[in-house]
Amino acid sequence: MKILSGLTLKEIEEITDELKASKFRARQIHNWIYLKSVKSIDEMTDLSVKFRDELKKVAVVSDVKIKVKQESSDGTLKYLLEYPDGECVETVLMRFDNRANLTACVSSQVGCAVNCSFCATGKRGFIRNLSYKEIIEQVLTIQRDTGLKVTNVVFMGQGEPLLNLDNVLKAMELFNESFQIGARRLTVSTSGIIPQINRLAELDMQSTLALSLHAPNHEIRRKLMQIEDKYNMNDLHNALKNYVDKTGRRITIEYLLIKDLNDTIESAKELAYYLKDIKCNVNLIPYNPTAKNDYQRPSNNAIMKFKYLLEHSGKKVTVRLERGADIDAACGQLSGKAD
Repeated sequence: MKILSGLTLKEIEEITDELKASKFRARQIHNWIYLKSVKSIDEMTDLSVKFRDELKKVAVVSDVKIKVKQESSDGTLKYLLEYPDGECVETVLMRFDNRANLTACVSSQVGCAVNCSFCATGKRGFIRNLSYKEIIEQVLTIQRDTGLKVTNVVFMGQGEPLLNLDNVLKAMELFNESFQIGARRLTVSTSGIIPQINRLAELDMQSTLALSLHAPNHEIRRKLMQIEDKYNMNDLHNALKNYVDKTGRRITIEYLLIKDLNDTIESAKELAYYLKDIKCNVNLIPYNPTAKNDYQRPSNNAIMKFKYLLEHSGKKVTVRLERGADIDAACGQLSGKAD
């Protein structure tokens, strides 16, 4: 039985060829899957009943199940999805009252090998990569369940996207071509996998690169992120410079603020110096508690002081609007397991 979700138009044409139907039928099926987000073949109402019956003998829309769905008080939706092999990942739909954007935060791996100290996902360890079809299925599930059209996709869920780059790139291609989501509305986050950052620089895509930096110096970053031992901040700085020079694209720097660890005035000054020659915006993320450590959220006063000092250095700085913390859907809280 073929799964229609994740197929390109050409792959759908192969199915319609087998059924001795026209390429126009393939286009109709493609639109029903990606633009209208149907749950079943029976919903493809511009196909004849006879053809739908023939199609149902060889194909289904999806083989992914919603295991758990939660809704936050702010409207954020979190889904625990189960794949046919029994593995699960979480994906999140973020909605903002004053914006038309509907942003899906997707996972790229089951578990994660990077194991940052502040993140719930890494506590599971690495289990496996997701295929590109399993990645785009997350957005299709959201669209099928809500009837809404996702406008932005961020690879900021479970896993390190650049350690599964081939599948991530294929998923991005489908988001762009089949979902008709503009490349500039796609963001790939990384903890700093230097060889793959260099590869992205060569590809020169229009999407946004986000770097999870989270520290102003080597010592603090080592405490937070084991990846610092393999790809240190000095080498990372060179890779970021190379990326900007080759693409002309502005990088987003993600910086998690943790009370008394990396939220000090001295940390802000060090960070400003580190970023002074890198074309970037800075996104400050107040820490969201997880049960696995003793980190605490900074005071609002500390957050605003940190923001002011960075802005004074000439960077555009935003404080991330927290979404879904009450259902453990905020940054660093995804675990991918049913409680």
